[in-house]
Amino acid sequence: MPTREIAGKVVEVDAEGFLCNPNDWTKEIAEEIAREEGIEQLTELHWKVIEFCRADFKARGEPPTLRRITKEGGVDTKTLYALFPKGPAKKVARIAGLGKPTGCI
Repeated sequence: MPTREIAGKVVEVDAEGFLCNPNDWTKEIAEEIAREEGIEQLTELHWKVIEFCRADFKARGEPPTLRRITKEGGVDTKTLYALFPKGPAKKVARIAGLGKPTGCI
């Protein structure tokens, strides 16, 4: 697997830039990946979604889908797209240090 430095930490990533090991994730890594994704500032609502996704991953062993985030995470679809434009499930999984969600193109 390739490695890259994100927020001063060298981590393994896959071909699409997803962290290979969720335990390598830090809030600083999340902030840098968010900027790469065009999100300049992570708000309290962004962090709510990120933390839900990380907790759900820890409990279930896979990144949550868009439907799961909207049904269980307390954020409606419109808001999720506003927070993480153009592919929110994939984008939030990448920022949260998780693998690519099932069903994402």
